[in-house]
Amino acid sequence: MQLKKIRGLPVPHFKNTADCPPREIPVPPEVTLPMSMHSGAPAKPIVKAGDFVKVGQLIGEADTSRRVSSPVHASVSGKVIRIDSVDGLTGKKAASVVVASDGEQTVFEGLAPPVVTDKASFLEAVQNSGVVGLGGAGYPTAPKLTVKDGTKLDYILINGAECEPYITSDTRTMVDHAEYVWEGAKLLKEYLSPENVLICVEDNKPEAIKKLTDLCAGTAGIGVHVLPARYPQGERKVLVYNVTGRIVPEGGRLTDVGCIVINCTTVAVFARYIKTGMPLVSRTVTVDGSAVKEPQNVIAPIGTPIRALFDFCGGLGGDVSKVLLGGPMMGAAVPSLDIPVVKVTNAVLAFTGKDAQIAEPSPCIKCGRCISKCPMKLMPSMIEDAVELNKIALLEKYKVNMCAECACCAYLCPSKRPLSQVMSLAKNMLWEATRK
Repeated sequence: MQLKKIRGLPVPHFKNTADCPPREIPVPPEVTLPMSMHSGAPAKPIVKAGDFVKVGQLIGEADTSRRVSSPVHASVSGKVIRIDSVDGLTGKKAASVVVASDGEQTVFEGLAPPVVTDKASFLEAVQNSGVVGLGGAGYPTAPKLTVKDGTKLDYILINGAECEPYITSDTRTMVDHAEYVWEGAKLLKEYLSPENVLICVEDNKPEAIKKLTDLCAGTAGIGVHVLPARYPQGERKVLVYNVTGRIVPEGGRLTDVGCIVINCTTVAVFARYIKTGMPLVSRTVTVDGSAVKEPQNVIAPIGTPIRALFDFCGGLGGDVSKVLLGGPMMGAAVPSLDIPVVKVTNAVLAFTGKDAQIAEPSPCIKCGRCISKCPMKLMPSMIEDAVELNKIALLEKYKVNMCAECACCAYLCPSKRPLSQVMSLAKNMLWEATRK
């Protein structure tokens, strides 16, 4: 398939840990397992203080009254010591189960591979695995794969682009567990019956490309699609366009153009669950940044405080100014090193003051760089003007809801305008006005 010309940026890769197979960190003394690690309704705790739990045991049931929810499982064996009510990252009220580990990592005896014979049992297994969009979106996977009757699926795109700087956790999945990505691709092909399943990988990941290409060889309808390394290649609408040439309409779903996009590690997790019965209880996390002494990939039980990840990597050095969950383009700054690893944590990055310094913005010079490189062909500078003037009608006219919040505009702006934050604010303004 011929590659199409794409818009985006050749941002520095900084893939310092791409050749670092992940290492398991010691089991932490305590884990905090939020019931809301995904989009949609939080899970409901089914344990109480004093209960003993084991690895893989269900401790939070998906809210069955809502279409979008995901179960939560114990990542360590030990005693439940309390149920917290506040999310440490956002400050919002959200239940979290805190477990004191016994250090034994005893596996729950009730685990068994699910019986999968048809589409319904496949989707049930995906739901019970606890897997969500592990590229950062956090949308529960089973609802994503539940398409309306009569919907024709032309493509399922397995997203292995991993275009954000620094992050290599998906790369390690495709290298170290290529067979699970492959098994997951076969399950998607068998039970959802798309015309094509394509594993989409950027060309700066040659080892992953070779392993996956070898596994796919000779299989009809499943293959590897190599893309140029360019940010934000992994954004779902960008990926759909660059692979298929199809444009997802404003307010539309990917299935409207016959596509589904799903993260490669997500696929590997549900494939492993269907084979072994072990749900999502740990994450491979890239630990990197100028303040990290020994950057590497680590495997941590979900709920582990990110402080433990930095300690395992030799600690932090220099003037630590900012710590991010996720990448430098779309990640979120954390208020404390006690924030836990959650399902969607693919990286924790720590930077010194020099690298985290925020430039003072100056007036827009109307250079048009933000417009020329926006992957969605939007006009960020015009949207910023509409926000400042509180012109809701203009936000709708300029299609702000198409924004992927990829921060390409802010990255390029010579005036250092906070365009990424402005675009997010603009979308919220339009949503509030529409709701009212």
